Amino acid sequence: MVRRAAIGALATFLAGAAAAQSRPLDDPALEARAQRVHDKVMTVDTHVDIPLDFATDAVDPGGFTKSQVDLPKMRAGGLDAPFFIVYTPQGPLDEEGYGKAQEIAVTRLSAIRRFVNAYPDDIGLARSADEARRIAKAGRKVAFIGMENAFPLGPQPTQATIDDLARQGVRYAGITHFGHNQFGDSSNPNTEGGDAEEKWGGLSPLGRDLVGMLNKAGILVDVSHAGRKTMMQAVELSKAPIIASHSGVKAVADSPRNLDDEQLLAIRKNGGVAQMVALDVYVKPLNAAQKALQEKIRKDMGLETSARRAAMSKETEAAYEQRMKGLWEIEPRASVADFVDHIDHAVKVAGIDHVGIASDFDGGGGVVGWENAGETLNVTRELVKRGYSEDEIAKIWGGNLLRVLADAEKASRKLRDQP
Repeated sequence: MVRRAAIGALATFLAGAAAAQSRPLDDPALEARAQRVHDKVMTVDTHVDIPLDFATDAVDPGGFTKSQVDLPKMRAGGLDAPFFIVYTPQGPLDEEGYGKAQEIAVTRLSAIRRFVNAYPDDIGLARSADEARRIAKAGRKVAFIGMENAFPLGPQPTQATIDDLARQGVRYAGITHFGHNQFGDSSNPNTEGGDAEEKWGGLSPLGRDLVGMLNKAGILVDVSHAGRKTMMQAVELSKAPIIASHSGVKAVADSPRNLDDEQLLAIRKNGGVAQMVALDVYVKPLNAAQKALQEKIRKDMGLETSARRAAMSKETEAAYEQRMKGLWEIEPRASVADFVDHIDHAVKVAGIDHVGIASDFDGGGGVVGWENAGETLNVTRELVKRGYSEDEIAKIWGGNLLRVLADAEKASRKLRDQP
């Protein structure tokens, strides 16, 4: 997740659209193939954020909402299995900070369960790869749970705590988010809050313990948002395949959050999967002129710090978003084609068995052509257009992720059998 306020609300979303924008391929044979492949494969999106009032009278994902993902949009676009995210912003490493983080985590975890319990005929919670396939085969959508930022686990998590998360359905857990935490260094230090470039030099001692506990619980270690050293150490230490749940590639778009080729090769060696993220500013970074305009707007509005942007009123945020649209007059936003450039590069480096897809919807994600779940078919269209086979598309859209989940389950059983 990237809070829209924190990055300047750069994307102009069409999240309220009820159905997909129709962008059929010019070649009728390719279009028919794209439709057939999309209907056949299981489409897994490993990162969909939710608001704190998710699954309440305020935001009912069972009907049409202003969110980028809800059941009608999933049906319209053929999105089968999103990971709904238990996201917690990074706070101070003290008792109060941990307490607030735990409240937020419980709120979001409860909301996801409330959603699937309210619509049992439409969607089911999957705690394993096999369970996901059974739910999909029965004609229902699949809900997975991911945890973004391990910060709420506090200063001394136990194996029992991690096992309980697994029982509740959490299938992956991210080590860090923006800002270093008790488990390791982030790819984006909170310099405004006093973070140095590094705090631990990668994983902290507690972070190393966390990797082992996650392995034992069968929860995937997620290295998105982790600093490079943190990520590489986690890959080396993990006894199970790891996941980068929503990352781009640095060779296509140079960002601290994106993965370089050595990291992609490390994921391949580990047997994991790098899920390419469709968040426009990580797919296609701002150029110098766009950055200059962004800084001017922030200065004019008194929003120079991330803390001030996070505290914006709805009225201020709307005005800010309106002014930010000027960035796209300088250079167009990233498109589905730009997004698939990241997939192409990751496949070239890591191999077809180690690449997947994540939207980061409702957390800043979206590119032109894939603005919400209703437009999911457009990604398959672009993959077909570029010559990917049905088997390859099935792997990218979810097969690789399900394999990694199953491998993590096997590793868990093996670790628990050890003395």
